[in-house]
Amino acid sequence: MRFSIVRDLLKAWIVTAGVVAASLVWQPTTAMAQGDQYTMQEVVDAGHSFFGSTSGALAKVIEKAFAQYGLPNGYILGQEGSGAFIAGLTYGEGTLYTKNAGQHPAFWQGPSLGIDYGGNGSRTMMLVYNLPSVGSLYSRFGGVSGSAYVVAGVGMTALKNNNMVLVPIRTGVGARLGVNVGYLKLTQSSTWNPF
Repeated sequence: MRFSIVRDLLKAWIVTAGVVAASLVWQPTTAMAQGDQYTMQEVVDAGHSFFGSTSGALAKVIEKAFAQYGLPNGYILGQEGSGAFIAGLTYGEGTLYTKNAGQHPAFWQGPSLGIDYGGNGSRTMMLVYNLPSVGSLYSRFGGVSGSAYVVAGVGMTALKNNNMVLVPIRTGVGARLGVNVGYLKLTQSSTWNPF
């Protein structure tokens, strides 16, 4: 009799401890995921101060990115230069901003190949989606750079690496026309090697 009471009390304690532990683990994870993401207003404000006068078109492009991909958990502000004559190269540098891991340097370079001609220099904002850690940003992201959404000189493309998505938003001087296939390689430090 005594043994069954102790056993029942032990089972009740284990079930209660399991429920409490599950609720402690579940709530912070959900709160962290929501708290680590940027709202559209936060991204538009950062873009307005960075890009300046292209604010109306920038807001429309950011709205399109949010409608398509949701809330980013990071963004990069920087500048880049690119040029192409069938084969092309892109080089850029900036700063990654996150709510939970602070600011980090970001450099990007990448080759492209396709029907592509011209050159440009641009200010760039990259929205970063599904970033599990800062270290995972430093890898290759592939996509079709001609798959763009453009409003009044502000353009957007999307690049992927597994579950992470980068959405570069660019505005600048120069002209570069065409469709190309390529990738961007993001690194922690500057390098001339696009491969």
